[in-house]
Amino acid sequence: MRVTVPTVDVTAVPEDGLLLDVREHDEWAAGHAEDALHIPMSEFVDRYDEVTEAVGGGRRVHVVCRVGGRSAQVTQYLIGHGFDAVNVDGGMLAWEAAGRPLIADSSDPAHIL
Repeated sequence: MRVTVPTVDVTAVPEDGLLLDVREHDEWAAGHAEDALHIPMSEFVDRYDEVTEAVGGGRRVHVVCRVGGRSAQVTQYLIGHGFDAVNVDGGMLAWEAAGRPLIADSSDPAHIL
């Protein structure tokens, strides 16, 4: 049985919402949302407590990667552990295309890898 992962459009992610970016370090450094929580999928299980701390009073977790595959897996994991989580449809590529703000960890202009 295939489970459908709930998704939201990038425009539906509130500016003060909890955005969990599960891309790898090089992807993050090239361009990311300013207030996102960065926990690469490869480190997610080891850093799971950071998500619990960030959620606090039951905030919805908006999970994002480059296009949506990795974030869908993490969203499914979080839902299975009782979180209110949704996958951001189209990932950071859609975020960038929608004109949502990006910053980079270098002097180069922010872009999505």
